[in-house]
Amino acid sequence: MITINIDPILFRLGLLTVSWHSLLIVVGIVAAVVLVRWLVMQRSRLSVDTLYSITIWGIPGGVIGARLVAVVDRWDFYVGGPGNAFAIWEGGLAIWGAILGGVLTIVIYGWVKKFPVGPYIDIMTPGLILAQAIGRIGDIINGEHFSTETSLPWAVVYTHPESPAFGRVPTHPAVAYELLMDLVILGILWRLLGRFRPNGALFMIYLILYSVG
Repeated sequence: MITINIDPILFRLGLLTVSWHSLLIVVGIVAAVVLVRWLVMQRSRLSVDTLYSITIWGIPGGVIGARLVAVVDRWDFYVGGPGNAFAIWEGGLAIWGAILGGVLTIVIYGWVKKFPVGPYIDIMTPGLILAQAIGRIGDIINGEHFSTETSLPWAVVYTHPESPAFGRVPTHPAVAYELLMDLVILGILWRLLGRFRPNGALFMIYLILYSVG
């Protein structure tokens, strides 16, 4: 059994609360941008400047989409205090909302600027799953996304009272399983990059693999 006793909160500053999860989301986004920039420069004829423009619009679109889906998913909670819907620093982000919001924003941006977004979305896909994998490290540290009880040697127990999983019985480390799955998907997408047509096909493969996983 694995015991985790890490404070999920790094620090509080007024209304701002920084957790391991939020920190590693930022790290994941930065790592994704660095990886995709390298791919654009080494393995394509796409524009790095256009990539940066897409990133500037896509990241806020992803955050807004993630929050909207989370609010809709927990509407019974937020309808009683609508102001809480804007308290993003308190948590509540949905990965599917981030994916859909970010991609929709990029598609609209491409339509306005009149350039094909398919090649950019494809080459950004490995970076997307990498960011997800890094973000899951924060979930593991914090003790989020509960799973079923188990007596396996790698069962996890969280002993820090600030952890959402504090006081629960030993459970499967579900987010650790997803972290491994994300890395496997990254390896598959890496091998398939540039081998599929039409543009956007690699992104669809990513959606299928992640959904099945």
